[in-house]
Amino acid sequence: MNTFRHRFLTSILLLSISLVPGLLFAQGEVNVYSARQEALIKPLMDRFTEETGIRVNIVSARADALLQRLRSEGRNTPADVLITVDAGNLHSAVEAGVLQPIRSDNLEAAIPESYRNPEGYWYGLSMRARPIMYVRDKVDPAEFSTYEDLADPKWRGRICVRSSSNVYNQSMTASMIIAHGEEATETWARGLVANMARPPQGGDRDQIRAAAAGQCDIAIANTYYLGQMHHGDDADRRAADAIGVFWPNQDDRGVHVNVSGAGVTAHARNRDNAIRLLEFMAGDEAQAWYAEANQEYPVKPDVPHSETLAGFGEFKADAVNLGLLGAHNAAAVRLMDRAGWR
Repeated sequence: MNTFRHRFLTSILLLSISLVPGLLFAQGEVNVYSARQEALIKPLMDRFTEETGIRVNIVSARADALLQRLRSEGRNTPADVLITVDAGNLHSAVEAGVLQPIRSDNLEAAIPESYRNPEGYWYGLSMRARPIMYVRDKVDPAEFSTYEDLADPKWRGRICVRSSSNVYNQSMTASMIIAHGEEATETWARGLVANMARPPQGGDRDQIRAAAAGQCDIAIANTYYLGQMHHGDDADRRAADAIGVFWPNQDDRGVHVNVSGAGVTAHARNRDNAIRLLEFMAGDEAQAWYAEANQEYPVKPDVPHSETLAGFGEFKADAVNLGLLGAHNAAAVRLMDRAGWR
């Protein structure tokens, strides 16, 4: 076969392959860097592939490790989508220049304005609240009112909360700065530290377990951890059953909430597929799956909550745009350090 004929037939073959979804990388795949555990999102990614024919390749790691990887890879990154947790991490990704803004009528229609970046760099895909949790047999919920009240000396030695190095607590503190300013928030943080039952240690589940085990009476934790514990092993179910949920600040700004979210990477090679994946994750089917499988609240308002989350009760959420939490993150970290929150 002469060279020209060989090249011609090869070109025809490649063209025909490119028309079959999933067979040629540039046409049929999307590469995802995910700070969510693969087991938590893979069923959703598989469903997307079934529906679209677009293969999803997932790399899972910690949020900070993925951000550093995107920075170091630069234009050579294979990643098309970054999925991460907390508006603080999403803000850091924007600041690092590893995301690009996109516009999508579907995303803007599905996701409330407060749960997405105003310029389209990222979109919230699931929501979690960070209320006050308490041991039912030890605390009368009528004693609670606000986050601010947790600095009252009446709670001395009764509160479990994780480290200030955790972005969930950083964002909660940032929301306090937005509401009250740095000086008042630092005073509050000092009072909270004085009321801790033990030095911060472990994750949110550990705070709930510690409360149920009698080490403290109050825990600050994200709702999806408690929801997942209700579906965990016997020990976790017993611990979760001992815990009640109180929604603070319902007479003013509302309970602090945050999101897991995603954005299209700055150098995405499969940009159209990336946008299509985000739109799929904001759709009714994916939102309902998040609610049931992960015990997270859908960001799409008309999608029902899981039975477990519904059992925690209705609440008013803080309506502040979550992008502002990231903008105040550095101030929150400095403030928490000055307050002795380790």
